[in-house]
Amino acid sequence: MVRVTMFCNVHKVVAHTPPQSLFNPKHLLVAAIDFGTTYSSWAFSFRFDYDSDPTKVSAKQWQGHESTKGPTCVLIKPDGKTLHSFGFDAEAKYAELIEEDENKDWFFFRRFKMMLWKQKLNRNSLLEDENGRKLLAMTVFALSIKYLKEDLWVVSNDRIADAVLPNEIHWVLTVPAIWNNAAKQFMREAAEEAGIESDMLTIALEPEAASLFCRHLPVEKSGDQFSLASLRAGRQYLVLDAGGGTVDITVHEITASGGVKELYKASGGAWGGTKVDDSFEEFLVCLTDKCVVKKFKEHHLDDYTELLRRFEVKKREIDPDMDTKLVMSIPLAFLTTVKKGLHKDFNKAVKKTSYSNSVTLSGDKLKIDATVARSFFKESIDSTIEHVKDILGKRENCGVEAILMVGGFSESKMLNKAVKQTFPGLKLIVPDEAGLAILKGAVMFGHDPRGITERISKYTYGILTHPAFDSTKHPESAIFTDIDGIDKCQYFFDKHVLAGQSLRVGEAQSEETYVTRPSHTSTVLIEVFATENKFPVLVTDPGCRQVGKYTLEMAGTGGGRPILVRMIFGGTEIDVECTEKATGNVSHIKIDFLSYIC
Repeated sequence: MVRVTMFCNVHKVVAHTPPQSLFNPKHLLVAAIDFGTTYSSWAFSFRFDYDSDPTKVSAKQWQGHESTKGPTCVLIKPDGKTLHSFGFDAEAKYAELIEEDENKDWFFFRRFKMMLWKQKLNRNSLLEDENGRKLLAMTVFALSIKYLKEDLWVVSNDRIADAVLPNEIHWVLTVPAIWNNAAKQFMREAAEEAGIESDMLTIALEPEAASLFCRHLPVEKSGDQFSLASLRAGRQYLVLDAGGGTVDITVHEITASGGVKELYKASGGAWGGTKVDDSFEEFLVCLTDKCVVKKFKEHHLDDYTELLRRFEVKKREIDPDMDTKLVMSIPLAFLTTVKKGLHKDFNKAVKKTSYSNSVTLSGDKLKIDATVARSFFKESIDSTIEHVKDILGKRENCGVEAILMVGGFSESKMLNKAVKQTFPGLKLIVPDEAGLAILKGAVMFGHDPRGITERISKYTYGILTHPAFDSTKHPESAIFTDIDGIDKCQYFFDKHVLAGQSLRVGEAQSEETYVTRPSHTSTVLIEVFATENKFPVLVTDPGCRQVGKYTLEMAGTGGGRPILVRMIFGGTEIDVECTEKATGNVSHIKIDFLSYIC
């Protein structure tokens, strides 16, 4: 067997392949799942509804709760394989198990999506539950997606009397744009394990989905007197997707066709609404003690959950322009835990802290001064604002004229005011129900993904080759002499796509022909590498990793047999296509960010 690394590079041309449509008119229904850090939900629309009004999307209503989203919590039975419940039901059942002291053998996971953020993922990655017990992360995610999938299936079929067939549903799963490819692939495989066929599944980037939805909103539904739909071709805007776990920021431009192209790569951090929740919990620790809060959470999970729900409501009301105290009920179980743990009541404990003059308890009502309540947002907002400043300071983003705020945390008055004050020269768009913009936009994306025309590559992609040694391009340490007596560069990174390059969706970004050497046998090993570095020289450079390999069966042996390698970006994922020119046989290399290690 001979590697593609033994080939000599003949030529490279930029392809002008017509866009490949991802649209399938057979899809009677598009179903989207928004799997969030804090809350999750689903939505769908039928083809005939989309054709008449793209924004007409049906979202889940959680029974017994006035909410279109439920908590991202999953309860798995002691066998570690069987789902018991998800969302509100999982919280309630697990609290019941705690009360009956029967929870130790069960698996309860909450807010676990952030495990995929900046982690070295593989298919055997483990996830730790509330008791410190571990399960395969793939199992936890797959069972959660399966619940949402089956719940949506039941409701959608009720609408038209069981008339929808499985092959008539196209599924869309949303992911943050700032996630790396391993995390995106992990979610795809979890969805496949949940029973969704790969060719019936699209991965949608959250800011893009929100953009598509808001592009269709008229002024009266856009949350202001300025709507995204009013922007003409060539106009640019920044998307600030503030969710529960992450803040996802990118820059988009309106195309001549009315679509959207990514102008600047997505970036951001773990500064979402849960960061405010973390600050509130740290505040409780400061008022009492770390062990007290830990015991309260462990022994009274239902009360702890209820306290967080109350804070979730209150934190949306915290106003930067109001000095009204934040007043919220505190569970009796918390006050009892404080008494037992500290041997003093709550008010006496507070008197010993720096909050003695700003926090009081009257009955079960905790009263917090407005300055303290606003401080819960400081780390999250400061990090977000500084990052937006940095992005807007880039030369390529000088044309940005508006900021589109979506995601549940975008409904916060504190974050809204900070953005408006810091960037007074930019129009601010916060659509009604900003938390549902991504979910509804994902449904629209599933019906017609052609609304997104260009994306920015996060990686440099290339093929491992051994070209003729060139001292002006190759390091001396890489020189070797092959069996034909020719000096070559070992492990050369032959670049096809550069990090930061604009990619036309559905088109081949590069075409490169490789020709076999005289020593070639009947098979060729092609190896694909990726790196965040824009200009790697060797595949052994720091940060380079193999993401795919394929043994190509050739029709003949010997030198001079050309192989065409093309990289095509369809949707949010990459396809590497290899064609043996002599026969026209086409093969595809599976790109796998979960198996290959740096």
